[in-house]
Amino acid sequence: MTTVAPARKSSVFFVFSVVLIDIIGLGIIIPVIPRLVMDLTGEGLSRAAIYGGWLAFSYAVMQFFCAPVLGNLSDRTGRRPVILFALAALGVDYLIMGFAPSITWLFVGRTLSGMAGASFIPAYAYLADITPPEKRAQNFGLVGLAFGLGFIIGPALGGLLGGVGPRVPFFVAAGLALANTLWGYFALPESLPKDRRRAFDIKRANPVGALLHIRKYPLVMALAGALFLWQLANQSFPSTWAYYTIFRFHWTEAQVGASLAFVGVIIAVSQGLLTRTLIPRINEKRSAMLGMTCGAIGYAGLAFASHGWMMYAWLAAWLGAGMVYPSLNSIMSGQVPANAQGELQGAVGSLFSLASVIGPPLMTHLFGMFSAGAFSIHLPGAAFLCSALLVLVGAGLVVRAVRHGAKIPHAHPAETVSSPGG
Repeated sequence: MTTVAPARKSSVFFVFSVVLIDIIGLGIIIPVIPRLVMDLTGEGLSRAAIYGGWLAFSYAVMQFFCAPVLGNLSDRTGRRPVILFALAALGVDYLIMGFAPSITWLFVGRTLSGMAGASFIPAYAYLADITPPEKRAQNFGLVGLAFGLGFIIGPALGGLLGGVGPRVPFFVAAGLALANTLWGYFALPESLPKDRRRAFDIKRANPVGALLHIRKYPLVMALAGALFLWQLANQSFPSTWAYYTIFRFHWTEAQVGASLAFVGVIIAVSQGLLTRTLIPRINEKRSAMLGMTCGAIGYAGLAFASHGWMMYAWLAAWLGAGMVYPSLNSIMSGQVPANAQGELQGAVGSLFSLASVIGPPLMTHLFGMFSAGAFSIHLPGAAFLCSALLVLVGAGLVVRAVRHGAKIPHAHPAETVSSPGG
């Protein structure tokens, strides 16, 4: 039988901090990106939103290709060196963006950030190493809490720092990432013993290869498709939120940051409370369905909000929606061998990155065209309406997967131990 390394509180907390720093870094720049892009290009808000979508696209393309590489490298060399490398590179990338003299250099910085910004992949694999299967949903939820806190701290801090200058948040994000790297170098132990590692295979360390190697788990593939649509829908938040609220309600950077901080509060409450109390009571499958229903309702409400306060009201739906990822990830994690957890998380990360490749240009073009009068229908919230429809399709995939899930066996114990050679 597979043994799980004992979970140390300090190690769990460091994984928590890795994700927290990642999300703070992303969130801290969201309130200032519109002004920085307008300053560098001289364009108006609707056009700047389209530039912003392509910036997110360049980040996601690189993460799409690098996520499975980091996941598979962590299966071969251990989680610790991969996590530390990704954090250090992320800090350097934020410095490049902070000093960017033109929109071209901003694209360079976003591209490099995408290469290094998949540190959550080995972080999740690290957590799977040190957590018993029956507690993974709760600990994945704890890491989800880091997402919530990151979206509280990051946008709020970015909105405040944006008053000093649109570049200041980038330098703060760089300092946080580099400080976390230093802490991890001295405090983070390795979680994957050498006898549980496997050889690095470039055929598996690519987005297509990683997905092909998990296709023998039908339940995993079906739920991965649902997660892809869920993440694609979620792209309307980081890619259009600032542009939409500035255009529709004339919010300032501080107001944008405060609203995104509220999103973080909602996610933190959901991940820190509901995932650790409600999921064990109603099980992962029902939690995922409940969360996706809440998400679809919330997105539809945001699409047609006519006053700023309504944005806050509809965001309350994310109290339930925050359960989707930890629930589905826990189900999938239980279907693969212990020495393939990094590969699974790399494949999931690739799907998330693919959604991040497609999502920002899609969502920002929907906002830009429906807000600039390109169509006869004036609907600045078109991106959120699109998200609601995507979530409904994803929920259909979950229903289908759950209906046949009982026929899918868990990984046989004989599959769970492998030599370093594979």
